[in-house]
Amino acid sequence: MNKPRISVIIPTYHRNELLRKCLDCLNPGVQTLPADLYEIIVTDDGSKTTAEEMIREDYPWVKWVAAPRKGPAANRNNGAGYAQGEWLVFTDDDCLPQPNWLNAFAQATQGEALALEGAIHPLGDIEQDMAECPTNLTGGRFWSANVAIERSLFEKIEGFDVNYPLALHEDVDIKERLYVFTTISFVPEACVFHPVRLISLKSAISRISKNSVATAYHMNKHRKAYGHQDVLGLTFFQFKYHLGDFLDGLRKRQFKFACVSFLTVIIGVPVIFWYLLRTGHLGNQVQKT
Repeated sequence: MNKPRISVIIPTYHRNELLRKCLDCLNPGVQTLPADLYEIIVTDDGSKTTAEEMIREDYPWVKWVAAPRKGPAANRNNGAGYAQGEWLVFTDDDCLPQPNWLNAFAQATQGEALALEGAIHPLGDIEQDMAECPTNLTGGRFWSANVAIERSLFEKIEGFDVNYPLALHEDVDIKERLYVFTTISFVPEACVFHPVRLISLKSAISRISKNSVATAYHMNKHRKAYGHQDVLGLTFFQFKYHLGDFLDGLRKRQFKFACVSFLTVIIGVPVIFWYLLRTGHLGNQVQKT
């Protein structure tokens, strides 16, 4: 049997019911791309439970593989390691790919760009207070919920950076590294719907420190791209960004969001400062990874 042209990689973690809906959208009888041109790989970071039994019983055309439990970046790289396709297409386990999703990507791979991003439409009210959804309607985002990368280029840049422990900035990072080798084309016809999630205030506050450490790592790695080489410049950039979010939240009367943004200013920004102060001397070295 010929190798598939496209390998779809879906990282998952304790969300079997959402994953089931995603896989239903990728059924060979639903996607317009012929079934022999693509494969589906679910890479599972689950510890308490996994999707292995569900996939074996209900989705025999899907390859399930265990992941290393080292975060979403490592999970995606793990799935890519099992891929046979010429192109790697990434989506999330809660996304709902539309019937022409893979066919649109397949058509776009005939162009010169070696990296593609598809449209991400919100499923729900994105304007609610504490709503969260990686929307991408016009391109330029490269959110990992809907992207495609030529396999040999993905391997050349060594995939996603596993030093990102959270689902935060790791897709922005790989976008910057891809730009060194290729343009990135936006394919609006390659569309997925992403449910809008409402994050609790308690959960959002509890994530501030971890998110700030991840942000500091990202800022340090890409300090040149942000136009700042020194710790104070990078820190002030983050201060202005979150202060702007705070004021925007007040303007929109999204008071929970404003509260989280304010706490990020007074708690998260100092965390970023101290991280950068400790690792700032590594800046030039980190940029080369």
